[in-house]
Amino acid sequence: MLKKLFFGIFIAAMTTSCVSSKIYDDLKDRYAALKSENESLMKQLDNTSSNGGVYSVAQLREEIEKLKAENTRLAMDLAASEKNYNRLQKSYDALEANSSSALTENLERNRKLLTQLEEKERALATESQRLNQLQKDLAARSKRVDELEGIIAAKDAKMKALKDAISAALTNFEGNGLTVEQRDGKVYVSMENKLLFESGSWAVNSRGRQAVVQLGNVLAQNPEIAVLIEGHTDNVPYGGNGSLKNNWDLSTKRATAIVNILTENASIPKDNLTAAGRGEYAPIATNATAEGKAKNRRIEVILTPKLDEISKLLNEI
Repeated sequence: MLKKLFFGIFIAAMTTSCVSSKIYDDLKDRYAALKSENESLMKQLDNTSSNGGVYSVAQLREEIEKLKAENTRLAMDLAASEKNYNRLQKSYDALEANSSSALTENLERNRKLLTQLEEKERALATESQRLNQLQKDLAARSKRVDELEGIIAAKDAKMKALKDAISAALTNFEGNGLTVEQRDGKVYVSMENKLLFESGSWAVNSRGRQAVVQLGNVLAQNPEIAVLIEGHTDNVPYGGNGSLKNNWDLSTKRATAIVNILTENASIPKDNLTAAGRGEYAPIATNATAEGKAKNRRIEVILTPKLDEISKLLNEI
């Protein structure tokens, strides 16, 4: 500033031709004094700055600008933080609302699932009890079935022994119109009429009586056997006279004649014996040939084990 003032005075002096030398010298002295004062002040300012006591104007302005820039940056950061905070707050509020709703739904769903689970557990317990009872029943039935199979096996063995005993007793008659078979748990003794009766008669001949008596001896040793005597004829109509009218009557008379011979053996329980006439309605061969008709004219003695014990077990199963 002092330099500018000096140059101003100097220029004015140079441009004015009428300035005196005294005035010029005064101005020169004044300039020198001002210059000296300026240098002193600049020196003093430099010393002050180097000692850190006082900042220069430029430094202060620079610091102010820095502070303003920092303030602007902090303001922007604050605005961004407030914006982010508000966004997070909204997200949190929405999440909290959704979580509360979802929690309520989950609780309700879990409550329903728990109810269903309890129902299934009760049903499972009931089914388990039913299964346990079924297993007990099955075990009991299996035991009775085993007992039944044992009884049936024993009766089959007994019937085989009976069949063998009858075959041995009637061995002289087998092949002469007499057969002994075991099937379906029963023993069948079939005697053709030629062994027992004359044509059209129901009187048992001597040889036939002998066979029936020997059969009775075996039956007397097996009082638990039911005895069914069936009379059969061929399809030729009965042509005799008297009280008989047809083959039903003839077959019944012949069956009854066999029963009468068996009852002569006191060891045979009479309630074990049954007589039945089947007429020509249960043939075992064709009636178209003489041989077939001869086979159809027969007495069948069907021996069956009494099944009271088996029936009892079957009722329990």
